[in-house]
Amino acid sequence: MELRKVQRTGGGTFLISIPKGWAERNGLDRGSLVAVSERVNGRLVVDPKYGVERAQQTAVIKPTPYLVHEIIGKYLLGYDIIRVEAKDRMSPEDRESVKQRSSRLIGLEIIEENYSRIVMQCLLEPSSFPPEKILRREYSIASGMHRDAVTALIEGDVPLAKNVVARDDEVDRLYFLLVRILRTVIQNPYLSEKLEILPIDCLDYRLAASLVESIGDQSIQIVENAIRLGGAKPTEKLYQLFLNLHKIAYESHENAIKALFSRDISLAESIRTKREMVASVFHEIETIVHDQPIEFAPYILAASSISRIYDYSVDIADLGMPRPI
Repeated sequence: MELRKVQRTGGGTFLISIPKGWAERNGLDRGSLVAVSERVNGRLVVDPKYGVERAQQTAVIKPTPYLVHEIIGKYLLGYDIIRVEAKDRMSPEDRESVKQRSSRLIGLEIIEENYSRIVMQCLLEPSSFPPEKILRREYSIASGMHRDAVTALIEGDVPLAKNVVARDDEVDRLYFLLVRILRTVIQNPYLSEKLEILPIDCLDYRLAASLVESIGDQSIQIVENAIRLGGAKPTEKLYQLFLNLHKIAYESHENAIKALFSRDISLAESIRTKREMVASVFHEIETIVHDQPIEFAPYILAASSISRIYDYSVDIADLGMPRPI
C-alpha cells in the first residue's frame, strides 16, 4: 500500500498522483486516458484498460479417471473455453463422458471435435443471468420435487416417484450455473454493480443454492424409499402424520426463501419455532413403524429425509439477515 496526499488547486480541483511503477507497467504516459469510477462502498477504481475487451480464458485438460470432475471444476471457475486433448486417439468412453457432461452444464457447447480433441465453449453472458433469478428457479424445481416426493410416498405412486428422480439433473444444472456466475461476479466489480449484487450476497446465494440442492437430494431419498415400498400405501394414521410433517417442512423452506430475499428477520425466526413440532411428529411416525413388520422401515427413512429438509430450511433462514450499509 502506498499513501498519497490529496492536493487542491486554486480553482478548487482535487488532485492525487498515481504510483510511477503502476503507470509504467500499464503503459501510461502524459495524456493517457484512464477510467475513474466509484464503487458502492465509496472506493474509487482507476482502470487503465477500460476499453480493452476481456480475453477469453482457456483450460486444457488431459483425459484421466477424473475427467468429468475436471470439466465441472473448470466450468465453475469461469473458463470460457475448455479443451480436452488426448496424447493420441481419444477413447470412445472419454468422448462419451465429455459429451454427456457438456450437455449437463448450462451454456457449455462443443464447438470443435476430432480424433484426439474436443473443444467446448461457454456461450453465456454473465450479465444476462441475475443470481437471484437462478436461485429462485432452482428452488422452484427443488420445492416441486419435495411436494411430489411426499405425494408419491403416501399415495404409493411409483411412476410419480420416478418422475421426481428425473428432475434432479435440472437442479444440479442450475446449481452449477449459479456457482459459475457468482464466482465471475466476485472477480468483476463492474458486473457486481450491473447485477446489483454485493460480494457478501454472493456468499449467501452460494450457501443457499447448496442448501436448495440438498432439499432436492433429500427428495430423491424420499422417492427411493417410496419405490422400495413397491406402491404400498401407509395406514391412515401414518398418512396424516406424513402430511403434517410435510406441511411443516414445506412451509418452512417457502418462508426461508422469502426471508432470504426480503431480509425479514421475524419471518426467519418463526421457522425455528417449529423444531419441537417436527421432532414430535417424527417420533410418532417412528413409534408406529417400530410396531410394524420390517417392510415398513422405509417410512422411517423417508420421515428422516423430511426432517432434514426442515433443518435445511432453518439454515436458509439464517442467511436472511439485514444487508450491510
